Amino acid sequence: MTFRATLDFLLHDWLAVERLCERPRFAEHGRETFAAVLDLCETLAAEKFAPVNRLVDTEEPRFDGERVILPAATQAAARAYAEAGLLAASQDASVGGMQLPCVVEMAANAFFSKAGIGVGGANMLTSGNANLLMAHGSPAQQRAFAVHEYAGRFAGTMCLSEPQAGSSLSDITTRAVPDGAGFEAEPLGPRYRLRGTKMWISAGEHELTENIVHLALAKIPGPDGRLVPGTRGISLFIVPKWLVDADGRLTGERNDVSLAGLNHKLGYRGIPNTLLNFGEGRHPVRGGAGAVGYLVGRPGEGLKGMFHMMNEARIAVGLGAAMIGMAGYEASLTYAKLRTQGRPVGAAGKDPAQPPIPIIGHADVKRMLLAQKSWCEGALALELYCARLVDEQRTGAPEDAAQAGLLLELLTPIAKSWPSQWCLEANSLAIQVHGGYGYTRDFPVEQYWRDNRLNMIHEGTHGIQALDLLGRKVLLDGGAAMKLLAGRVNATIERAMAEPALAAFGNELAGALQHLGRATKAAWATGQPEEALANATPYLQAFGHVVIAWVWLDVALCAQPRAGRMDEAQRQGLLAACRYFFRHDLPLVAAWLKVVETRDDTCRTMHEDWF
Repeated sequence: MTFRATLDFLLHDWLAVERLCERPRFAEHGRETFAAVLDLCETLAAEKFAPVNRLVDTEEPRFDGERVILPAATQAAARAYAEAGLLAASQDASVGGMQLPCVVEMAANAFFSKAGIGVGGANMLTSGNANLLMAHGSPAQQRAFAVHEYAGRFAGTMCLSEPQAGSSLSDITTRAVPDGAGFEAEPLGPRYRLRGTKMWISAGEHELTENIVHLALAKIPGPDGRLVPGTRGISLFIVPKWLVDADGRLTGERNDVSLAGLNHKLGYRGIPNTLLNFGEGRHPVRGGAGAVGYLVGRPGEGLKGMFHMMNEARIAVGLGAAMIGMAGYEASLTYAKLRTQGRPVGAAGKDPAQPPIPIIGHADVKRMLLAQKSWCEGALALELYCARLVDEQRTGAPEDAAQAGLLLELLTPIAKSWPSQWCLEANSLAIQVHGGYGYTRDFPVEQYWRDNRLNMIHEGTHGIQALDLLGRKVLLDGGAAMKLLAGRVNATIERAMAEPALAAFGNELAGALQHLGRATKAAWATGQPEEALANATPYLQAFGHVVIAWVWLDVALCAQPRAGRMDEAQRQGLLAACRYFFRHDLPLVAAWLKVVETRDDTCRTMHEDWF
C-alpha cells in the first residue's frame, strides 16, 4: 500500500473533498485537477527534494562574511516549487493563486515534507507571511510584498523571539519609533524605525530570492519613552531586507537588518537559522537610525496579525512532523522486509540449519512498525481534518463556518503538539527496527529523528500548547468548543455501535471522552490556575489521544467493506492500525487524567534545592 493510496482515501473517501467543488470558490476544480496537483507535487518532491535531503543535512549553511551560502540544489528546489505556483496554491487567482482548498494544499505539501523538510521547509514561512498580509495588510502592502512572495521573488520570515525572551512575547524589547514628521503618510503604511535583536529566525538570511520580507514584532514606546509592559503594546511591522517602491521594485537601498550569527542545529540543517540585529548601524538607511519598518494594522494589535500566521504554521508543523514520521516508517518497513535475522518462535524455529527469516516476521518488529503506522497515519488524518475545517470556516454556511472556527481553536494545540511528540517517537522506533545500523549515517532514519526533534519546540513549545489548551481553549465561551467536539465524537461513537467489529472501540472511546470531561472540571474545581495547570502536559497528552482515537474510529468506519471500493490490503492495514491504537495507546489516557483530576502537586511543590 502506497502513501499516495492512503492520501487519496483520506481525501476522497473520508473527507469527501470533491463536495467542496460545489462552492463558488472551488467551482473550477474537480477530482481530476486535485489529482493533477498531487501528481505534480509527488514528482517534484521525488526529483528535486528527496535526492538532496542528505546533502543539505551534511552541507550546513555557512556565512562567509558577506552572504549565507547554501548548496545549489536548495536554489533549484526553491525555484521549482515557486514556478509550480505552490506558494499561492490556496490563494485567489487575482494574486497568482490556484484557489485550491486548504485541505488539498496541505495534502500536496505532505510530499515535500516527507521527501526533505530541510530542503523546502522555509516555503511554509513565505506562504504564511504572504497569507498574513492578505488578511491584515493594506492593499499597498499586499501589492508591494505579498504578491511578490507568492511569485517566489521574495521570501518571508516571522520574527518573534528574542534572546532574553524566548517564548515569552510580553518580554520582548525591540522598539519601534515613528520615522520623523509625516511618518503616517507613507504609501506602504506608517513608517517606523526598529532597533532590537531577534533570535531563532528560520531563513532569516540567504540569497535564494531577491528580497526577504521580515514580519517583526516590536513595541512602540509610550509618551514617557517607556515600552508598555505585557503584550498590549506589541505591534507588527514589515521590515524588508531591501527597500522597495510601491510596486515592489527594489530601490537598491539595503535596510539596516544584519546577520549576527547562524545557529547550528541538531536537525532542519538545510534551513539557515539566524540571529538578526535590527538597526545596529551596519547598513544605515538614509535619513535616520534604525531599520525601516511599515506598520501592519493598528498599533498594539500585532499579536492579532501574527497569530494568523502562527496558527497556520502550527497545522503545517503538525503535518511536517507526521510526514517525517512517515518517512521513517517507510524506511524501516523496507528494511524489515529485506533484513534477515533469527528464526521463528516455536519448535520449527529451533533448527539452526534453517535459513534466517526477514525480521518483519517477528512479532516485536511488527509491533514497532504498527505503532509507527498508527501514529503517523492518525496524525496525517488529523491534520487533513483540521485543514478541512479551515475550508469550512472560509467557505461554509455561516453556522457551519462558526462551528469550524470554534473547533479549530480547540484542536490547533493538538494538531501541532500530538504529531510532534508521537511521530518523533515513531522515528525512534524506526531507528530501533534498523538496530545498530539505525544509529549510523548509512541509513536515513537518524536524520529523520534529528529533523523531527525540533517540532516539539518551534511554533510554541509542547508545554505552552498544554497551557493554552487547558488554560484557555477548553474554557472558551463556557466550554462551547468542548461541547461541540464532544457532539462530533459521540456521533462517531453512535455509528460505531452499529458495527459489530467496532462497537467495543466505540464503548472505550465513550469512556475516555467522559473521563476527559470529568478531569477538565476537576482540574478547575478550586479555581486556582496554579493547581489546574501544574499537570497541563499530561492533560494535553490525554486530550490528544482521545482525539486521535476518535479520528481512527471515524476512518475505520469509512473503511468498512461496504463503504466503498478499496484495496483489501489497504483496508486491513487501516483497521489493524485502528485496533493497535485502541488496544495499546488509548488505555494510557486513564493514567494521565488521574494526575489531572486529583490536581497532583508533585511537580508544583518540588523545591529547586531538592533536585
